[in-house]
Amino acid sequence: MFEHMEMIFILAIPVACIAWTVTKEEVFREIREFCVDKSSNCKKLYQRKFFYLFTCEYCFSHYVTILILLMTRYTLIYPDWRGYILAGFSIVWIANVYMSLYNLIRIDLKKQKIITQKEEKDLPS
Repeated sequence: MFEHMEMIFILAIPVACIAWTVTKEEVFREIREFCVDKSSNCKKLYQRKFFYLFTCEYCFSHYVTILILLMTRYTLIYPDWRGYILAGFSIVWIANVYMSLYNLIRIDLKKQKIITQKEEKDLPS
């Protein structure tokens, strides 16, 4: 029953990578800013929610997970629709743990860089 359980941790990696890149990285900044504007200013609720999906890594990870599940046909525990549901929510959860860890590492690296720059600036010439 649990023969391919480790796959869930592997499938969560591209989900986390894609969701983070689209919602946080500079390469998609202009598109994201457009979506932020639309998610605030569209008159219809469904339009605001659609554009919001591209600004929130948690929300976007659900849609990336659906694509990954369609591509891989991965199921968890059950070989039918229940397995897709369990796999989907599990992958989203693991992907968001990965993204949280990545964010903590980035914050720590930025903090260390700032401290190092301050210390170098304060050194006597």
